[in-house]
Amino acid sequence: MPSQPVSFYSEGVKLAGDLFLPPDLKPGERRAGVVLCHGYTGVRALYLPDNARVLNEAGYVVLSFDYKGWGDSDGPKNRLAPYSRVADVQAALTFLAAQPMVAADRLGLYGTSYGGATVVWVAAVDPRVKCVVSVVGVGNGQRWMRSVRRPDEYFDLLDRSAADRLRRATTGESEFVERGDILLPDRQSAELAAAARRGTPGAVSQIPLEFIDDTLGFNPEWVVDKIAPRPVLFITTSDDRLVPPEESEAMYRRAGEPKKLVVLSGWGHYEVYAGECFRQVMEPTVAWYREHLPTQ
Repeated sequence: MPSQPVSFYSEGVKLAGDLFLPPDLKPGERRAGVVLCHGYTGVRALYLPDNARVLNEAGYVVLSFDYKGWGDSDGPKNRLAPYSRVADVQAALTFLAAQPMVAADRLGLYGTSYGGATVVWVAAVDPRVKCVVSVVGVGNGQRWMRSVRRPDEYFDLLDRSAADRLRRATTGESEFVERGDILLPDRQSAELAAAARRGTPGAVSQIPLEFIDDTLGFNPEWVVDKIAPRPVLFITTSDDRLVPPEESEAMYRRAGEPKKLVVLSGWGHYEVYAGECFRQVMEPTVAWYREHLPTQ
């Protein structure tokens, strides 16, 4: 799908993005804009063009981008830095709002997986966000990392984190490990993610152990109630064994109105990016935006 390569800055670091325009956009017209936020170790080319296509067809201007250090963006490579990602999304909102074809008072966020956590935090602290969609998102980092591990695996993880915390404080560096050591995948997620990542040059296989501390201390459910009275939609899947549906359900319970929770039956985590499950994700997403974030 045609897109315009763009760049902008967050905390002085140059970020790379793509701007997608609706096919029926007329000269001088201003449309609502949506920023797309990828997940834990994703890059903008890995799933988001499909989301952009559907939202363009629905009439929205769409911006996707790579966080600092990911994909084509500058910055220290492969760091998670959740609060820095919040700043990146806010910079993306500023950039999108400045585009001549965008209505600055009609900005939305869409985030998937760890991006589903990031967009909740951004919306809670940034009143420019008028509508939010969080898909298979993480509500509490510690609960999530504990829930997908056996007890001994979890305590081993904490020990590794403590050792790396000392390493970072004394050497300034974090140990890089295999992605699956921290993002512990179920069998289905491992297979689907590997297949998708094989065709994406920017996908990484190693990440720093500092990811553990970063994740344990980032809990969007602490602030999700601050989004109201702006609308938030949570979408999760009943068979998600990578980010269990309890994460979205917990955020939904704490959120204020207007809010909605959609639980898709029988699907797993990575199935939300393709095929019939993707269609079932985007159908309520577009309906939510149309109700709460009119294109014009």
